[in-house]
Amino acid sequence: MIPTAQIDEYIRQEMKKQKIPGLSLGIIENSQLIYGRGYGYANLEHQIPVKLETIFQSGSMGKQFTALAIMILVEREEIDLDTPLKEYIDDLPKKWKNITVRHLLTHTSGLGDYPDEVDYTQEYTEEEMFEIIKKTSLEFQPGEQYSYSNLGYMTLGVLIQAITGEFYGDFLHANVFEPLGMKTARIISESDIVMNRAAGYQLEDDQIKNQEWVSQSLNQFADGALYLSINDMVNYEKAFNTNQILKNRNSFDEMWGSFTLNDGTISSYGFGWSLDRTINGKRVVHHGGTWQGFESFIIRVLSARFTVVIFANLYDADVEQIAYHVLELCNPQFTLRSNQEEEEEEEEEEIFITTY
Repeated sequence: MIPTAQIDEYIRQEMKKQKIPGLSLGIIENSQLIYGRGYGYANLEHQIPVKLETIFQSGSMGKQFTALAIMILVEREEIDLDTPLKEYIDDLPKKWKNITVRHLLTHTSGLGDYPDEVDYTQEYTEEEMFEIIKKTSLEFQPGEQYSYSNLGYMTLGVLIQAITGEFYGDFLHANVFEPLGMKTARIISESDIVMNRAAGYQLEDDQIKNQEWVSQSLNQFADGALYLSINDMVNYEKAFNTNQILKNRNSFDEMWGSFTLNDGTISSYGFGWSLDRTINGKRVVHHGGTWQGFESFIIRVLSARFTVVIFANLYDADVEQIAYHVLELCNPQFTLRSNQEEEEEEEEEEIFITTY
């Protein structure tokens, strides 16, 4: 049994402590919502409560959808993960000659974040932004290091367009959102009328203020800007537990597999998912997101098919901590530890056995 009263009390305490206006929770097992609830307000000015259908901005949690789109094209044999990007996109800089699709997915391409010259209030077409990206210097040679890169995922959107002739958001709608019944999942648009859309907030001098706005175009790129609800995320789980979207289970092994750097070091980031957590030896994948007055976090215990998703409408809210604790409340065995902690415990057990 899920301790719903205990979870509700904990979340309300955290929301009060962190001054979070609104939060949406989904606990999903085997593609079924076993507990979901909205807390607080989606819009403070109009006192609109959060519901399961309330739509939040995903931030970088949306990167896993970009990765899923790439894997669909891999299964169709339209993309090879280890083929240089230059084979798919024309007029790339010579310094990019060794960058592969896998490098972009795993943040090991050498591309960094948006350069200082990008004005977050200015409108850019995808072509204009890509020209800016191509002029940026690589921080390292492809495969040498891991460095989180929004530019890498923005480039994956350009790749999807080059292969399919479709804007990546349209490709997601036709090949992921619609087939799974994710009825309100979509690309962010500030101008469209979007029902059940939450407002985003931030704290200034400990006072809640409306979010800072960025240009509409920066919400159109493939580095993670999506509208999602808990209801959407419940339907999204079917992508992992069936062959409805990806037909080959090996595709998930690729997505949730670590990357070996050039020097043999293992990087703990897969394709749109972080891999640096375990639970009593069970593999866990997770990812967060931050954007325009919103925070998101998803944790999935792979073998248990158990997922916790949280959306909140306050910039810098610690939803990761909340998600971890909710997971532990659901099952005391689901106590998250880093891979390093697991390794240290295994070493201690080996020493004990040897000594004994």
